[in-house]
Amino acid sequence: MLAPLFDNIPLMIMLVGMLVGIASTLVGTFLVLRGSSMLSDAIGHSIVFGIVIVWLLTHQQSGPVQIVGAALTGLLTVFLTELLVNTQRVKKDAAIGLVFPVLFSIGVLLLNLYARDVHIDTHTVLLGEIGFVWLDTVSLGGYPVPQSLLSMGAMTLLNGLFVLVFYKELKLATFDAPLAKALGFAPGVLFYALLMLTSGTAVAAFDAVGAVLFVAFVIVPPSAAYLLTNRLWLMFVYGMVISVLSSVSGYYLAVAWDVSIGGMMAVMTGVFLLLAFLAGPHYGLLAQLARRRGQRRLNENRTLAVHLYNHEGEPEQAVENVTRALREHLHWDAAKARRVVQRSREQGHVLQEGELLHLTPAGRAIAREILEPAKF
Repeated sequence: MLAPLFDNIPLMIMLVGMLVGIASTLVGTFLVLRGSSMLSDAIGHSIVFGIVIVWLLTHQQSGPVQIVGAALTGLLTVFLTELLVNTQRVKKDAAIGLVFPVLFSIGVLLLNLYARDVHIDTHTVLLGEIGFVWLDTVSLGGYPVPQSLLSMGAMTLLNGLFVLVFYKELKLATFDAPLAKALGFAPGVLFYALLMLTSGTAVAAFDAVGAVLFVAFVIVPPSAAYLLTNRLWLMFVYGMVISVLSSVSGYYLAVAWDVSIGGMMAVMTGVFLLLAFLAGPHYGLLAQLARRRGQRRLNENRTLAVHLYNHEGEPEQAVENVTRALREHLHWDAAKARRVVQRSREQGHVLQEGELLHLTPAGRAIAREILEPAKF
């Protein structure tokens, strides 16, 4: 019954991509909110050092030992970065840029010196090949299951349990670390645990999708989700949905255009980020333009109300409170003056009798709120 499922090559490829995206989003959301998202890039490169060291010690190319080794390397990366930052001689971004190239280059040197004939290479670690995940299988209940599907499924479950169990503590440590420390939540320990899971996810993903796509999934879907909502739990939902859609659309577009599957999945995360940047309800470019346009219209209506209020009941009212006078006093062209008057009439702020403009009680209240704020 399950055999057709595991024999479905496109489904296996997309499922692995989805699991990498979901697992990465679970840890990447907090990294993005903390402003530490580029640590994932540092970890994604420096795990080469951990992978080579573990192989030299155990001669194991995969498995839990490799995941633990990479996780410890990720912690080493962060520790060395924090050590440099604490010297107050370099900033955090510069410290990251100093640490991970050193660890990555040492890993590459050790790889070429002592593991040249072993099937561990920088191309595999950085780029991977998600299109071949269906070839590396293990027998599970008599079914050939892709090994990457199992490893990424385990990491997704582990990351999900961590976020679920420590959700409140992680939330507080992310948004108010001093308060979390005062309440005894040990935000530093939580952060290092989060980075251990990030490192573990990276090494579990590198054989299938490579570090580059892993970094894209860690950073881009949570960033896109951040543009769509201000609520943390919705960030997780949107980030995971974007990861799933990126995996599915990336696969089919890659097949249609005969290009790299992993590369196209990464491109699609960027496409969704662009859409969120343009159409996000809170921070999207179109929403910001609409808010600015609405604020500009509101200011125009208020300016008209103040002008009419200042001349209301005065001898010059018949001359000043007419549409053509707005061009001289407010420096509006004829079209803009007519447009603002018409809008104010539609909103019930202004009445027009012939050419003369009168404020309604609502329009007069707007003017008084601006001119006499102490009374409101």
